[in-house]
Amino acid sequence: MNYSLNELSIPVSQFSKDTTLFTIHFSLLTFNLMSIDEHYMRRCLQLARNGFQHARPNPMVGAVVVCGERIIGEGYHVRCGEGHAEVNALASVRPSDEHLLPESTIYVSLEPCAHYGKTPPCARLIVEKRLRRCVVGCIDPFSKVQGRGIAILREAGIDVTVGVLEQECLDLNKHFMTYHRFHRPFITLKWAETSDGFIGYADQCPGHRLTISNSLTRMVCHQRRTEHDAILVGRHTVMTDHPRLDVRHWHGDAPLRVVLAHNEVDSYPALYFSSVEEAVRGLYDRGVQSLLVEGGRQTLQSFIDRGLWDEAFVETGPSVAGEGVCSPVLNEHELVGTTFYGSNRMAWIKHR
Repeated sequence: MNYSLNELSIPVSQFSKDTTLFTIHFSLLTFNLMSIDEHYMRRCLQLARNGFQHARPNPMVGAVVVCGERIIGEGYHVRCGEGHAEVNALASVRPSDEHLLPESTIYVSLEPCAHYGKTPPCARLIVEKRLRRCVVGCIDPFSKVQGRGIAILREAGIDVTVGVLEQECLDLNKHFMTYHRFHRPFITLKWAETSDGFIGYADQCPGHRLTISNSLTRMVCHQRRTEHDAILVGRHTVMTDHPRLDVRHWHGDAPLRVVLAHNEVDSYPALYFSSVEEAVRGLYDRGVQSLLVEGGRQTLQSFIDRGLWDEAFVETGPSVAGEGVCSPVLNEHELVGTTFYGSNRMAWIKHR
């Protein structure tokens, strides 16, 4: 239920005279009965997304320090090798507010680290600062953490709440989570098809391609490439299209080029693997957390048939081919959403 000032029937002048009343009803107006923990965890998620470009391969993490109903510090993990979200949040607390820390709660979207890496453990810093409570979005699956940070906090007598907006926190770092939980990259499939379900001509060769994407969807495709560590195609795609697999229609780093082929193709530098299993295992061993598969039907279907995919983006254009190479067939899946770019439709699909 939502509340407005009129519905509460409280004169505005009364708010200025009665701070307590103002605080109570301001909370109702702001949170709409949403839990306070969820409210501040959403702020953590907002902050965490600012680290999208430079935090990799570390996860995106946001942290907020709250005393009473006032945020006294906040921060996020800006760049791999630099201060974590908790460090930056606590460092942002003004000297005049530091005496409030023992009465404060720190919200963090991912479990505070418990190990010495490029930076000291954040869990120890929280203990050192004597915070009263810590609210954690989700557990860190990294083998050197996995609950150890929470254990350190609880052993020090800090009240710890775990699992606030857990799924949203997990989804934010889905590449990182999949890599550490399942020991493989997060795998995204992408293809474009005609309205009658074809992705190319049967006799497709250089100079004779079925064009489906428009300028907007090409830009979206290149943006998605910047979000992945590696991009994979099959030998047939290399031979017929000689794709650049770059990000010329977007700003960011191009992913590592990977080709599924038994033999290397002359004048096409890339990382080569002879099978899907070898590629998945080899990329994991190289620290690749995310893989975008943009190959032809055979390559895409080989990942689908093995259950080695997490989500797919399928673009459907208005053109009709009549015949040609049929689109891949997805197994257990659910449609998450659909976006239109001009006359082309982009479906976002998740593997169940």
